[in-house]
Amino acid sequence: MACPVNHSVELNAALLPLDWLLGTWESDEPGEGCFPTIKPFRYTETLNFSHVGQPVINFMFNAFHAETKKPLHRECGFIRMQPGTNRVAFIIAQNSGLVEIEEGELTAQQLNLQSQSLARTSFAREPHVQQISRVFQLRPDGRLEQTVSMATDNQTLMQHLHITYRRSS
Repeated sequence: MACPVNHSVELNAALLPLDWLLGTWESDEPGEGCFPTIKPFRYTETLNFSHVGQPVINFMFNAFHAETKKPLHRECGFIRMQPGTNRVAFIIAQNSGLVEIEEGELTAQQLNLQSQSLARTSFAREPHVQQISRVFQLRPDGRLEQTVSMATDNQTLMQHLHITYRRSS
């Protein structure tokens, strides 16, 4: 289920610096995932960024195994900007039982985010995620690139995911 962009409502002025994110993005080539505790994998992903006129962008990310097409990972949440600044916050719920707040800065068409707060279900699989950093960048060719790095109880921060998307709507 995708959240459509509401074309009948104007984007809240506080979010104009993020208008380049709006719409649906699909990976046209599989992304790559790796981490010392898992087997490397390839995945596809669809991102949807929408709004309803409030000072918040809604998002949903859906990842699938590149070969088997089985669902892998889902994230949904909200993006806010601190008024009058380039400070951005992502509020994220993941289907793995992890909830996080990432904050960072918007520079031109690049978002650099770092986890500020992490919470998880009491029965979350170990080792527990302790830190996440994420970079979104709109490339000159119009493609969106995302790199996610992660640290756990027993692994320092390192790149976990990398993928590029093309706008599909």
